[in-house]
Amino acid sequence: MFSAVLLAVLVTGLVRGFLVDVYFIPSASMEPLLTEGDRVLVTKLADPDIRRGDVVVFDGRGSFDPITDPRSLPERVLAAAGQWLGLAGNDTTYVKRVIGVGGDRVVCCTADGSLTVDGDALDEPYLHPGDAASTTRFDVVVPEGRLWLLGDHRSASSDSRSLLGAPGGGFVAEDRIIGRAFQLVWPLDRSGPIDRRSD
Repeated sequence: MFSAVLLAVLVTGLVRGFLVDVYFIPSASMEPLLTEGDRVLVTKLADPDIRRGDVVVFDGRGSFDPITDPRSLPERVLAAAGQWLGLAGNDTTYVKRVIGVGGDRVVCCTADGSLTVDGDALDEPYLHPGDAASTTRFDVVVPEGRLWLLGDHRSASSDSRSLLGAPGGGFVAEDRIIGRAFQLVWPLDRSGPIDRRSD
């Protein structure tokens, strides 16, 4: 019995470590697609084709968060257990949408309030109802190997715009991407695929 449980834990750990993992959504920053308390599946398979419009989970340490963790070891162990079980979020892991990839020029905003990427207005049907594309003006060129990431609920999201004046300028390195969210699994009445956009 014990060996069967141990084997199940080991297999689950390997799957979640290298193939697919589940992430807890800790905030309203991706509404209406994802709400606080949702769980999503994230593919960890190598996928160099990160595209505009993809919803990604990433490690924000060094860009969105400092590298150091002030919590004690027992607090970190409890937090890690809650994250592994999908019962809690992670203070340094974020879910955002890719707006710009390396080489893109992303600008806010046109006369009608749209973002532009390389001069073309961005169609954003996923925006939270009533939100502007951005109330923060910016004009950025995304360095190669980095991403410009925004939440869908722009008025409730701390994202690349929040770090415009900080070291790194709000850009997130591609190697900090943990994976692409591809399936909403909880709650069951809203479960379904998270489609990739063709932008």
